[in-house]
Amino acid sequence: MAPPLSAPAARERLDKGARVTVVLLFAAWLIDYIDRLVINLALPSIGDEFDLSKTQQGLAVSAFFLAYAACQVPGGMLADRFGAKRVTCLALLVWSAFTALTGLAGSFAILLVVRFLFGVAEGVFPGASMKAVSERTTPGQRMAANGMVQSSNAVAAVVAPLAAAPLIAHFGWRSAFFSVAGVGVFVWAAVSLWLPQRRAADTPEPGPSGGPAGTAWSARTVLRSPTMWAFAAMFLGYDIIVWGLNTWVPSYLNEQRGISLTSAGAVAVIPAGAATVAIIVGGRLSDRLNGNHRRIILPAMAVASVALALMATATTTTAFIGWMTVAISVASLSYMPIFAVPLRSLPTELTGAAVGLITLGGQLGGVVAPTVMGMLADTAGFAAAFAFLIVGAVLAAALALRTPQDTASFRKALRLPGPSPESVEDLAAPTTPASPEPPVESESA
Repeated sequence: MAPPLSAPAARERLDKGARVTVVLLFAAWLIDYIDRLVINLALPSIGDEFDLSKTQQGLAVSAFFLAYAACQVPGGMLADRFGAKRVTCLALLVWSAFTALTGLAGSFAILLVVRFLFGVAEGVFPGASMKAVSERTTPGQRMAANGMVQSSNAVAAVVAPLAAAPLIAHFGWRSAFFSVAGVGVFVWAAVSLWLPQRRAADTPEPGPSGGPAGTAWSARTVLRSPTMWAFAAMFLGYDIIVWGLNTWVPSYLNEQRGISLTSAGAVAVIPAGAATVAIIVGGRLSDRLNGNHRRIILPAMAVASVALALMATATTTTAFIGWMTVAISVASLSYMPIFAVPLRSLPTELTGAAVGLITLGGQLGGVVAPTVMGMLADTAGFAAAFAFLIVGAVLAAALALRTPQDTASFRKALRLPGPSPESVEDLAAPTTPASPEPPVESESA
């Protein structure tokens, strides 16, 4: 049996090692997200070159997410088995190669194959990177640190159109993929050289199979748990909104509103900037509330549903952008709260599989939303396509009501050993942060 788990600590300030970790993994996630977003900006050009319908264009995006989703859980388990840093660095290098190969695709069929393999390479990254953050932070720092790292996704939504749209406009869609691949190699080198050592308290004892003690037991417990699958489905609802907007807003603005690709990229700065702030705030609120995601997700998704309905029926470009900004920013408050209770409640050697399962649910949103919305746009128009996103908000809100809200109830649902509810409340109360544990040697890249 695995050892009893300690209760999460109160929120703490980030120490130097945690800050360096945040900066490096922020950069890794930034390039990860930019790599995924470039194809959304390139879709009109790719569609023209290969004579693709919107349904086929949606399939080009979904091919990536199909592989990306399938590799979430294996990626987390690989990080638990071989080390978070090693898996993170390998993923960075391999997906940068497939980003470059995207720019060499000579047909739609080849593009689908390359994007699928690109999804495999990126799919092992999320679980490994979030585990790497957990290994280099205390429980009281964890959600704030992860919130800062994950805000890179919204920052990428600002950077990608500003950087890639001019490249696509002046040098063709292939140039954007080559450029981003080069930056990815640079980030790989930085993470390999400068990622701090793990905290000593988070170094797992070897188990009988050579991996961390309890890893096999915990992986089975996580993967077979209806509670964990509920958290995964909650993230599915959130990502239906995010990937639906990311995939089709550039094409909509270009085709329906007559806005050039470069101008559409500049317009995207507004909602993406608001989402950046919201993700960070959501992470801090999660630490302050010791989880309790219902108090954030329910009101956020209620407002997002109304804003999405108004966005889908907007008659002017200004109204469309305004309501989209409201929708994506309030929905983004939910990002880190979805992960909060599992990350606060599991020891770091178990977080890879848990994060992998939750992100699997989210990335299925990237499989579903682009293709379904493409089909709706072809058959019923963009208004119906954008209205479909309300399904995601309703799903996330419904599951926020049905999932454990704190460490005690989460551990009880998963049948994990741990402190009683009373001791959890006592230990979660604000205390003076303990001195950081001395670092140990990190695993090699």
